[in-house]
Amino acid sequence: MKNFRKVVNKQLGEILIERGLITHGQLEEALKVQKEKNILFGEALVELRYATEEIIVQALTSQYGFPFLPLGNYEIAPEVLTTVPVELCKRHCLVPIDKIGKSLTLAMANPLNTKALEDVESATACMVQAFVSTATDIKAAIKRYYEAV
Repeated sequence: MKNFRKVVNKQLGEILIERGLITHGQLEEALKVQKEKNILFGEALVELRYATEEIIVQALTSQYGFPFLPLGNYEIAPEVLTTVPVELCKRHCLVPIDKIGKSLTLAMANPLNTKALEDVESATACMVQAFVSTATDIKAAIKRYYEAV
């Protein structure tokens, strides 16, 4: 399991403020909601409608260097989908997108979720690489590929 290092040594809120996407007041309110509801900071911003999922994902990609993968037009091979059980995908908001040998690529709403990565590695016996995508895209892909059968 790999440890994640920031590519940019700034908090997500700082990045969003520097880009002019949120204000200091919105940052403070989002932090308060995050703490009260025990949710991710990005989720609080989206819930408050201060930012979109796409804005959060783009900031995460610059903060940690995760590649961003919009799933809307992405086709996932059926044999890749059978690699990860649907329950695991739903629980951790992720979807497998490619598999080469023992290397499995996932699209994840929260690529910093080491528990999710460990669960997938344990269930698949694969080394996992994470891409970041929006929760909306991932839920739509789960519905499209797993529930439309």
